[in-house]
Formats: sequence, structure tokens, C-alpha cells
Amino acid sequence: MEKILNLQKQLLPDLLQTMQKRYDILRHIQLMQPVGRRSLTTELKTTERVLRAEVDFLRAQGLLSVDSAGMKLTESGNELLAEMEPLMKELFGLYRLEAELKAFLGVNHVIIVPGDADVSDWVKVEMGRAGARYLKQLAVPDQIVAVSGGSTMLAVAEMMMPTPAFKQTTFVPTRGGVGEAVELEANYIASLMAKRTGGKYRMLHIPDQLSDEAYQTLQKEPHIQEVLDSLKLARMVVHGIGDAKTMAIRRKSSPQVIDELEKGKAVGESFGYYFNRDGKIVHRVRTLGLDLDGLELVEKKVAVAGGASKAEAIVAVCSLVSQDTLITDEGAARAILKNAIAF
Repeated sequence: MEKILNLQKQLLPDLLQTMQKRYDILRHIQLMQPVGRRSLTTELKTTERVLRAEVDFLRAQGLLSVDSAGMKLTESGNELLAEMEPLMKELFGLYRLEAELKAFLGVNHVIIVPGDADVSDWVKVEMGRAGARYLKQLAVPDQIVAVSGGSTMLAVAEMMMPTPAFKQTTFVPTRGGVGEAVELEANYIASLMAKRTGGKYRMLHIPDQLSDEAYQTLQKEPHIQEVLDSLKLARMVVHGIGDAKTMAIRRKSSPQVIDELEKGKAVGESFGYYFNRDGKIVHRVRTLGLDLDGLELVEKKVAVAGGASKAEAIVAVCSLVSQDTLITDEGAARAILKNAIAF
């Protein structure tokens, strides 16, 4: 296939550009539907005149429909996108990028979606779709799936669909709440995954940060102990990767902790641990939930994070916490590989 694509690039570059443009339009409609022409024009950074001509062509081909609510893909449009995805990943060079990132990070499996989540929020939605689809492939009956919080994990949850294996799955939060928007908390995301798939869930009703006294008291509570025992039996963990400073601010960390992170040059955060670019732990939040020792017992570890700004954080976390799979975007992947020597 690569040889054929190279020939097409030389002999029919306009054809490939047109195909890529139309694929991009269909992909954005799939993510944003129903979507109006003006919103789509802004997202694609094109003109209404150009978009109108392409939409008219795609509608004539039976790939999309237009009504008062906006544009939506038809069944044929969804099927075509699914069939085109491997070809377009080859065309975009994403398969090669996946192989290079896999080798550099030492991750067993890498999935890269086009775009940069720092530039477009819809890239995060695409990562969510890729994450949900991958979890569906991995699912087995009677499994426990541990789930972290964050906006990327919310995107995964919103894309989940029922399967027989998911209906026998229990989703459990990896930790308590960090005091941010409720829809970004691990508890909410675990419950949403269960709702979307027909599965079950458990809740961990504790703050993310605990004093020593609260830590000792809460871990003896029967309900909390039951959830912690469930986490020890988790077959899979699905988690995001945070920027260290952003996560410290979200947790309303003290000036002393912020100073400690700055002095330690922390760049990434996951599971309450803050890491520097070498993967060394700079600070740990006192909390109840899944920790690094517990992670070693988990069969499948899937990280979902993207955006060029997350490059250092992804490298830091992956260098200490071995991942089975990383789902990321083109922006983060290219930033990581561009700065590979520095890392």
C-alpha cells in the first residue's frame, strides 16, 4: 500500500489532497453531528463557499444528510469512514509515527489520532472514540475496570457503547475527588461508563487529598475498604496523564507543594504522583486509591492523553509506569519525537 500511495503522491497529488479534504469533512461531521455549516467552516478553517461545494458533493453521494438540526452522516458515510481509516492513517504517516513512538517510549501498543488537542477540542473527542473502541476490543466478562478522572477520560466515557462483556463489567474509580467540576471526577466517569455500557459501578466517596488522621480513619471504613479491595482485583486501568502544574492548581495545593514541584522540575502527574522528566517521583499526594504498587498487578494499563503541551508529561509517566497501550494525538507524538534527544 505504501508504494501505491507514493506513486499517487507523485502522479496524482491533487487527487490525494481532495480525498484528504473530504475525509476531514466527514470525520468532523461524525464527531460534531448534528453540526451547522458555520460551525464546521470555523473548525475546518475554510470558507463557506468551499465547504458548500464539498457538502453538496458528499450529499449527492449519499454520505451525509442535511436537515434543520444540521449535517449528519448517513449509514453509508459512517461505513466509508471506517473503511478509509487505515488508508488515511497510512497517508498521514500515522502508522510510521506509531512505530517510532512505540520504540521510543517502550510501550507495547500505540494508537495515534490526527490533529492536536491543544488546537482543537474535537481531537480530544477523537481520542475518546479511539479509547472507547479499544476498550471494547479488550473487554472480557466479569472484569473490573479502574478509571481515573479528567477531561480526556470523560471523552472516552461519552463514546462507550454496550457489549455483552461490558454488561458484566464493574467500573471503579481509581481515587476520590479532587474538588473540580463533578463531570471530571473519577466517580462520575466510572458511573457514566457503566450507564453507557449497561455495566455496574462502585463509588469512592472520599477527598483526593487526606490528612494522616483522615487517611487512617477512612481506610477502616467497610464501604471504602470494599472499593479498595475491588481496585486490587482490577483487570484493566484506563487513565489520563496530567500536566504537573495544572493538576497542582486543580487540587488547590499549598504554596509549599507548588514550590516543591517547581524545585523538583515536575512535569507530569498520574495516580496522585508527580514526576520530573526523568520519571522520578517529586511529590506524592496522600490519598486512598490505586497506587504504583497496585498498578503492577493490573493486567492491562491504558493511558489516554494528547496535545503537544502534554509531551513531557507523557514521557515522564511512561518512563516510570509501564503502559500496555498509549492512545494519543499527532500533536503530542510529533512533539515527543522532535525533542527525543532532549528527553
